[in-house]
Amino acid sequence: MRLRISSVFVMTAAATLAACGGSQQQQMQMPPPEVGVMVAKAQAVPLQQELVGRLSATRSSDVRARVAGVLLKRVYVEGSDVKEGDLLFQIDPAPLQAALNVQLANLASAQATYTNNHIAADRARSVGAKGLLSKADVDNAIAAERTAAAAVQQAKANVDTARINLGYARVVAPISGRAGQQQVTEGALVGQSDATLLTTVEQIDPIYVNFSQAFADLDSLRRAAASGAVRLADANKASVDLLGSDGKPTGKSGTLDFADAAVDASTGAVSLRAIMPNPDHTLLPGQYVNVRLNAGEIAHAWLVPQQAVQRDSKGSYVYVIGADGHVAQKRIKADTLRDGDWIATEGLADGDQIAMNQIQQLGMALAQAKPDKPATAKAVSWPLAPAQPQKNAPTAH
Repeated sequence: MRLRISSVFVMTAAATLAACGGSQQQQMQMPPPEVGVMVAKAQAVPLQQELVGRLSATRSSDVRARVAGVLLKRVYVEGSDVKEGDLLFQIDPAPLQAALNVQLANLASAQATYTNNHIAADRARSVGAKGLLSKADVDNAIAAERTAAAAVQQAKANVDTARINLGYARVVAPISGRAGQQQVTEGALVGQSDATLLTTVEQIDPIYVNFSQAFADLDSLRRAAASGAVRLADANKASVDLLGSDGKPTGKSGTLDFADAAVDASTGAVSLRAIMPNPDHTLLPGQYVNVRLNAGEIAHAWLVPQQAVQRDSKGSYVYVIGADGHVAQKRIKADTLRDGDWIATEGLADGDQIAMNQIQQLGMALAQAKPDKPATAKAVSWPLAPAQPQKNAPTAH
């Protein structure tokens, strides 16, 4: 009986060992996992930087009362677009018209005096030429004529001044743009001691976008351009795109038209300004916006999808599948993320097959691999083709 039990135990143990051995052998013979890969290829990548800017009017003019008087009425509609020369306010012209009339009368008197003195001077010259009048009397007559002529010129200047002041009673738009809120109501005495502010006109088409760039970034770009790694755009050709709240371009763009020659000591940044068309007047002065500065292009870089790039304390890396199926980790320099892709400037080579899926499995396999048995995988094009249903597959009942 004991012999029979022992025989059964031995047969069971042998069957178990055979099963385990078969399982290990089958596991060792399993094909390497299929990993979707993309082939790295260097290309010129636009050099872009996203910054925060603030809008301002390209031209802004304060509309002020240039003569003293009572404000009669406002002609324009607040917040509307006006053209240069359009009437905005009307100041009471009656006192100014009276002042002009006084100066016109003074001019007429001065002209009459000059006419009389001119006739007397001509007579003195004629009589003096015959020796019938002393030279002193002739000189006095000529001096009186000259004084009267100067008085006429002064009277004309006073008339011009009075006429200009009368014209200032019509307060017109100094520039074309959008007129702001009225600052003084009708019936108020304006321009009495100073030029009273009535409203403001701002030109917002085109409009300025003011922003700043850290000097450290600007300096690194210049060094990269000197080494040939970066090609910078000309100062007057660098474009600026306006971004929406979702970070995507809105379709509005302009050009860089000013770069300060000094660094702000308080911020360590350089002030920049772009000019942007604004025909629909949707962009308003004082508004904060996100902008993308297109400063040139990176001459040699690789675009790597975000899902393929891993990071640790040492930096960024990707998994690369070699031609022989061996898996390797490559360290890359990727500091800029744009539209779901990392811009890698170092660490890759054209033709590298970058793993796009099963990243964690590759990491574990690489960590457990031995020098004599490196981790392997089968590289297939990404995205993976959907699995095809097997023909004559058994149907479950």
